[in-house]
Amino acid sequence: MRVRPVWLIAVALAGLGSSCSCTSPLAVDAGVASCECPSPPQAANVTPPRASSRSEPTTESPHVHPLEVCDGKGKSPLDAAQEAFDAREYERALSCAAQAAALSPNDVIAHTERANALAQLDRNDEAVLAYARALAIDPDSLDALAGAAHFYVVLMPSTREMDELGSTYAERGYKLANAQHELGMSVVFARISAMAFNDLGQPDESLERADYVLSREKNDPEATYERAVALFELCRFSEARTAFTKLLDDRERAAWAHHHLGLLLEREGKEKEADVHFGKARALDADSFPLPVILTQEEFKAELDKALGELPADMKKDLGGIPVQMEDIPQEIDLISGDPPLSPSILGLFRGTPLGEPCEPEPDAKPGDPCRSIVLYRKNLGRAVKSRDELNEQIRVTLLHEVGHLRGEDDSELAARGLE
Repeated sequence: MRVRPVWLIAVALAGLGSSCSCTSPLAVDAGVASCECPSPPQAANVTPPRASSRSEPTTESPHVHPLEVCDGKGKSPLDAAQEAFDAREYERALSCAAQAAALSPNDVIAHTERANALAQLDRNDEAVLAYARALAIDPDSLDALAGAAHFYVVLMPSTREMDELGSTYAERGYKLANAQHELGMSVVFARISAMAFNDLGQPDESLERADYVLSREKNDPEATYERAVALFELCRFSEARTAFTKLLDDRERAAWAHHHLGLLLEREGKEKEADVHFGKARALDADSFPLPVILTQEEFKAELDKALGELPADMKKDLGGIPVQMEDIPQEIDLISGDPPLSPSILGLFRGTPLGEPCEPEPDAKPGDPCRSIVLYRKNLGRAVKSRDELNEQIRVTLLHEVGHLRGEDDSELAARGLE
C-alpha cells in the first residue's frame, strides 16, 4: 500500500463518469514471501492501525441538514443527477439522486448516483451504505461496481482492507465487462485494478492490467504511470528507468517520476544524481515528498539497539545468536530471491527459516554467514516517516514484524495483529 497522488482521483473520475499499488506515512509497499524451506526472505510491510471514523453513539439529537429540493431544470431527477455530477455540482447531484432513489427504490443506477455524489462530498459512511444498497439490488451492475471500486481504491485512505475490497469490485467488473463486450468499461476496471494491485504489493497483476489498458488506449497516462511503478516493484530497474523518464514531461506525474528516478540512481550508487531528482520531486510536491528523516549510521544503530533492549524477554531469547543488522537499502540479491521479487522500498527483512525448522545457509552464503538474520533499512525507513518520533516508532514496529517472521508468522497473520 502506498500514498496515492491526488491526481489519481481526477483520472478515475474521468473514466467513471455517469454511465448507465510502504501509504500512510508509515506504510510501505512489499512483496509477500513464503516460509518454505529453504525460504526466501520475509519483508516488513508495516501499516499502523487506522483510527475508526465511525462516531460513538450519543444521546444528543443530531443537527439535521436537509438537502435542497432537486433542481431538475426540466429533466428527470436521475438525468439531472447525472448531468450535475458530470458538471461536478455534487450537492445538486446528491439531491436529485436522492429524489430519484426515493421515487424508484429498486433502481440500481439511482442508488449508484447517490453513492457517487456522497463519495465526492466526503460523506464516506453514507457512501459505504449507498454502494452496498446498490450492489444488493444488482450485484452485477457495472455502474455500481465501477463506483464502488473507485471509491475504495482511489478516494478512501489506502489500507489493505480498503484496497482489497476495491480490487475485488474492480476485478469482478473487469470480468463482467469483458463477458458483455463492454470494452470501454473493461478499460475503466482494468485501470482501477492496476492501481489496487500496485497498492497491494502485487505488481505482476498490476502490470498485466496496465498493459491491457495501454493495448486499447495507447497513451493512457494513468496506466503508463502504474506500469512504471509495477516495473520498479518487480525490480526490472532498467525498464522502470525508461518508463519514468518518459513521464518527466507529465506535469501531474513528474514529481513521482523524479522520486523513482532518484531511487533508481541511488541503487546504482549515483548519490549526487539521485539527490537532484529527489530535490525536484520535493520542489514539485512537498506534501508527498517531504525531507526524509535520515539518521547517521551511528544514530540509527543507537535507536535500533534501544528498540532491541526494550523487547520482551521471550523475544530477546528467540533472537539469541541471530544478528540484527542495519543496511541503507535492500540488496538486489535479496529482492529477487523470491517470485515475485520483494519491493525495493521494504523497511526490513528476515532472512532464513523460522525457528523450529532446519537452519541451513543459503546456497550463495559465504563461510561463516548465519543461516538466520534480520536487517532494517536506514534510508527506506527514513523516507517512510515525517518526524523523528515516527521514525523511532517505525523502527520498533519493523523489528517486531521481523521477529514475527522469525517465529513463523506470515504477513497475513502479522497484519491481523496490526504489524503489517
